[in-house]
Amino acid sequence: MFTIPGALHFADLSLLLLRLMVALVFGVSGFRHLRSPRERAASLEMSVGFTVFLGLAEVAGALGLAFGVLMQWAALGLIFIMFGAIYMKAFKWKTGFWGEKSPGWHYELLFVVMCLTILCTGGGRFALMPL
Repeated sequence: MFTIPGALHFADLSLLLLRLMVALVFGVSGFRHLRSPRERAASLEMSVGFTVFLGLAEVAGALGLAFGVLMQWAALGLIFIMFGAIYMKAFKWKTGFWGEKSPGWHYELLFVVMCLTILCTGGGRFALMPL
């Protein structure tokens, strides 16, 4: 197998950047849920209470990934959130993988794979609570 010499030395940095990117997306999404829960609940076809719970879960997962605290649990929780989003898009709203008039569920699947990578690798050494 061909490998780039020295590339593995950057694995922990790569995992940190992956965690920060995932944390940014979920943090902003969760903040939007919390900032205007009634509007978000209506657009998601969910209750206001569940939308607030979802926002808190996204923000908590984002903070866990960003700071490296309970990263694997945070990644697992975010995977379940994405499974819920995929369910809504694929089976309830029937948007399709790519979507026609709205984004499909390929975006959520990418985040499942990113969180799965964090879950399986432990998120790297750059953390407040490394493995």
